[in-house]
Amino acid sequence: MAALPGQSSAMAFPMSDGSGDRLTGTLHQPMSPTNEDPLILLIHGLTGCEDSIYMKESALFHLRRGRRVLRLNLRGAGSSRHVANGYYHAGCAEDVRDVFVGLDSAPAERGFFLVGFSLGGNILLNFAGQLATHYPIAGIATVSAPIEPLEACTRMMEPRNAVYHRFLLKRMKQDVLSSHTLSTGERKDIERAQSIFDFDDRWVAPQNGFHDARDYYERTAGAQWVRSISVPALLLHASNDPWIPVRPYLSLKKLGLPNVAIVIPRSGGHVGFHERGHAETWHDRMIDTFIKSLGGHDVSAAY
Repeated sequence: MAALPGQSSAMAFPMSDGSGDRLTGTLHQPMSPTNEDPLILLIHGLTGCEDSIYMKESALFHLRRGRRVLRLNLRGAGSSRHVANGYYHAGCAEDVRDVFVGLDSAPAERGFFLVGFSLGGNILLNFAGQLATHYPIAGIATVSAPIEPLEACTRMMEPRNAVYHRFLLKRMKQDVLSSHTLSTGERKDIERAQSIFDFDDRWVAPQNGFHDARDYYERTAGAQWVRSISVPALLLHASNDPWIPVRPYLSLKKLGLPNVAIVIPRSGGHVGFHERGHAETWHDRMIDTFIKSLGGHDVSAAY
């Protein structure tokens, strides 16, 4: 893909939990900035980072439209791996909050618009439902987010997804095992995990204060926070996503929440949405339209 235009600067965001961990990211200034649009904050998905293809594609999309963009690495991802001993999880809303504390030196006159991809979208819904009112958030969007993690995990472990399940589990293990602070026992627990559920049950849940994997999935499910979102929100999800069930989105859409637009196309796969005849993704174009519509009273009425 084309190189990202404009100037960029590396950023680091200290976490407030006393761990000494930091998140990292890259802040981009467009060639021809606009003073009318919010700063775009992009949050990657599971085993991703700021350099994931979809992160770069979206950054380029918004930079071409004069918007400032921050590509964020969650705790332990990308370059954050070198300055964080911990690792992100599906409900780490406080980590996103700490980014806004660190952004005080780079305020956005028109606020912030957050975009979360896959697991990053679920994290974003946790943040938006609990903490967004404390910050100048113009709006949010999620793309292919697993808003009911237990359902997503169950789907992932179906025989039809065996190849991708093995690939994803291997990547998850590699990411966590790259830490130099793990004990021998912790490494063995991680290596023994035979499924994503097992990995979450053995490692993610106990490391982050959850009783077990089911407790972790229940307490971090983004779907439970959608009703509490008070900023304009756009949720995008394809009916044919092979890994994330569509049912939770259909249930939420029936509620007709005035601040939440839920768009469910028939196709698009998982963080796909590449459309014949268009160089730019459908989800980026939808998010662009949504940003331009901010200020409406009932965002769901337009979708």
